[in-house]
Amino acid sequence: MVVTQEFHLSTQGYCDIQNITAAVIGAVRASSLRQGLATVFTPSATSAITTVEYESGMLADFEDFFERVAAQAWEYKHNQRWHDGNGFSHVRAALLGPSLSVPLVNGELILGTWQQIVFLDFDNRRRSRKVIVQMIGE
Repeated sequence: MVVTQEFHLSTQGYCDIQNITAAVIGAVRASSLRQGLATVFTPSATSAITTVEYESGMLADFEDFFERVAAQAWEYKHNQRWHDGNGFSHVRAALLGPSLSVPLVNGELILGTWQQIVFLDFDNRRRSRKVIVQMIGE
């Protein structure tokens, strides 16, 4: 069986990192699936989904990392073409990717003790974002 749920987030942009673990767990529980796989997906070219230990030091480190590998101040060809100033957000989102798959066993997501599912909005403005959780299983 395939079950698809979605929820929405209000984000601030500029590496806004939100813990969405509880929302994903809620979607899984609402599905009534016991065994399978849950895929969490953002239909956006300037946001990403991954897992982290969601604590202030790690969040600051993550933000610093992205500024080192895809700085906002660099000149991006994307900005020259579209003049929207968010070339850095596209590069950052592409580094992590738009989705994450997590095993579902006995109705529970299999996550490590310190592992939370997070949504990262890299765009250069506030957004309303959609997150899709699609589960396949029984």
